[in-house]
Amino acid sequence: MNLFRIRNCFFATVLFSAGALAAAQGQSGPAKAVSKGKPDDQPNMEIEKFGLVLHGGAGTIERSKMTPERERDYRAGLERALMAGYEILKRGGSSLDATEAAVRVLEDDPHFNAGKGAVFTSAGTNEMDAAIMDGKTLAAGAVASLKHIKNPISLARLVMEKSGHVMMDGDGAETFARENGIELVDQKYFYTQERWEALEKIKAAEKSRTGTAGKAFIITDQDRHGTVGAVALDRNGNLAAATSTGGTTNKRPGRVGDSPVIGAGTYANNSTCAVSATGDGEYFIRATVAHDVSALMEYRGMSLKEAAQSVLDKVAKLGGTGGLIAIDRQRNMALPFNTSGMYRGYVDLNGKFVVEIYK
Repeated sequence: MNLFRIRNCFFATVLFSAGALAAAQGQSGPAKAVSKGKPDDQPNMEIEKFGLVLHGGAGTIERSKMTPERERDYRAGLERALMAGYEILKRGGSSLDATEAAVRVLEDDPHFNAGKGAVFTSAGTNEMDAAIMDGKTLAAGAVASLKHIKNPISLARLVMEKSGHVMMDGDGAETFARENGIELVDQKYFYTQERWEALEKIKAAEKSRTGTAGKAFIITDQDRHGTVGAVALDRNGNLAAATSTGGTTNKRPGRVGDSPVIGAGTYANNSTCAVSATGDGEYFIRATVAHDVSALMEYRGMSLKEAAQSVLDKVAKLGGTGGLIAIDRQRNMALPFNTSGMYRGYVDLNGKFVVEIYK
């Protein structure tokens, strides 16, 4: 009996983490969505050893400017993505499968700037970037400047697993996709009226600034940019990160941001954490954001929360805004951002979906 108690105490102690999410995993039914909660509110002695966090972009997102219908659509999209990834993890699937599945859902949702909802370049085209990374092996795959791939994140994984390379772009990447049975779609698939109007608005605003007078245009972060991403820990203790984006509205054709850059917008390492970033890509590249979070944990012994905030503070000093999501092997989670909002969600220890938008 004493041995039994000692073993139980040791097991609970190992699994306990002060930074972990609250509530015991005691439900076997479908996950339920809730609107509030922080990932480190309460300790728990029976932590479920897998986790999922995702984001749909950070920026100036204010409650006063959000219609109830639009907010409902964003929340529903995040919940669908959480469900896709969570079901895989719950059945014992890999973190790679879970992050890819969650991001694919967001790529198919026109409310988010990735895949179907990708913004337009200055040439009126859609060019998408994506990356995925396996924390167990440090294998990674990335794609950039895609114009005809319905789900860029799946091509990024194909590059990782079958190409012998880490990053491919443009026509070469799409030829590789075709050779491996990935269906290409017409550019018309990515057209949405909202994104087209955002391009026209930004072009008109630029033209008005060059003249002596003109109409004032209000350009929001929704008009300009956005990213989606997911990070996960599976039952085997493996981490993975995935990120996908349409870039920034009115960007020059060929511009590539931080999302597909391993170590900038995407990174995973079983020794430390998995990270997916969102924000002003040029600044996130300069600050090597995703890898820096990992490095601070590995070399300075920082907690996930401390490291994530420290790196985001560095981005702010450079003049950049945005946020990131991260998870470590103890299932601690971090979701910092320096904007007024970030579309984000995670699965708590009760299997409930926590979805938040505003600060």
